[in-house]
Amino acid sequence: MEQEITAHLPVLHNHDPLPEISALAARQLRADGPLMRVINKFGGKIEAQMAHLPAGLRGQIESITTQALTRAVSLAQHGRNAPDFGPRGAPALAALTGAVGGVGGIATALAELPVTVTVILHAILRAAEAEGFDTSLPEVRAEALRVLTMGGPLADDDGINTSFIGARITLTGPALHKLLAKIVPGFATVLGQKLAAQSIPVLGAVSGAALNTAFLTHYRELAHIRFGLLRLTALHGAEPVRTAFEQELRAQKRLKAR
Repeated sequence: MEQEITAHLPVLHNHDPLPEISALAARQLRADGPLMRVINKFGGKIEAQMAHLPAGLRGQIESITTQALTRAVSLAQHGRNAPDFGPRGAPALAALTGAVGGVGGIATALAELPVTVTVILHAILRAAEAEGFDTSLPEVRAEALRVLTMGGPLADDDGINTSFIGARITLTGPALHKLLAKIVPGFATVLGQKLAAQSIPVLGAVSGAALNTAFLTHYRELAHIRFGLLRLTALHGAEPVRTAFEQELRAQKRLKAR
């Protein structure tokens, strides 16, 4: 239950959530950085390029992603003892793996994919900790995995799924595999788009390092937003927070469009 996940969060009496909700809405609008906006403009070319990727590549990406996330979630059972690369260290590591992966085309990109997936998930977990959550709890780790379904960096969608955990779960064996079965296909598509984007000539100046950094930053921002909203629901209830967030997001979109 939400109350169980947030049991150790501080309760702030007479706390007005609107300023923080407004800040989270603004953060949502900024989640797609300049690099992602450039790549989105080439969405059609990326889709066409995906058709030329080697046969069976999607299956490989899904298999690699499943294995990497399974290992990363297992490591996260140790909570704050899991690797913490820091706010600057994580993008730096993502950039390094992206640069290495870009050296030899698809072959090296696939080889570095497990590291990239692991670094992204642990950046999400560190964002959860920053919002006051205990990442050793299976509910929190499950919610971290769900961040990967929240509109990938190449998706034309700046909305956010503000549904929250409603039941206590375990993340071992069949339960983990069932959750990953829902998450991996969509996330694998996003990773496939990343590989395709790296192979478009017009985007030749965009290195694997820059792409990896942009992807990690995007998902880390979504994690801060999701866990920030989840923390606020513990204090004010899910429906009021959801409604206020959606209203604020619409209002800021209108101002931005002027």
